Amino acid sequence: MLLGMDLSLWPRVRKLFVDWGYRGLKGLASSLGLELEVVARPYAGVRGVWVREGEEAPELPRERGFKPLPKRWVVERTFAWLGRNRRLAKGYEANPRVSEAWVYLGMLRLLVKRLARAA
Repeated sequence: MLLGMDLSLWPRVRKLFVDWGYRGLKGLASSLGLELEVVARPYAGVRGVWVREGEEAPELPRERGFKPLPKRWVVERTFAWLGRNRRLAKGYEANPRVSEAWVYLGMLRLLVKRLARAA
């Protein structure tokens, strides 16, 4: 996915936040001029902590209940906002460009609603 992206369209993107399963993309990200930050799980009882590649994960006390991971909640929240749009609640489209257009329209709708509320 990174190889097919035209990063000149997003000149402000400098860092990628990825799950532990994507830690092998460090070389590809650095060749594109991006920094990669990976979520690590120090042991099975913890949902995760953010550490830089090569650093050791800190020991954390075990806690019960739901604890959102830093940075990941931003993505989950955005997916929830997009899911409020009927066309984005399911994957109906066969062409990825059409799906991308609907994502842009969904975010545009959200931003216009916020601007109208602020005015």
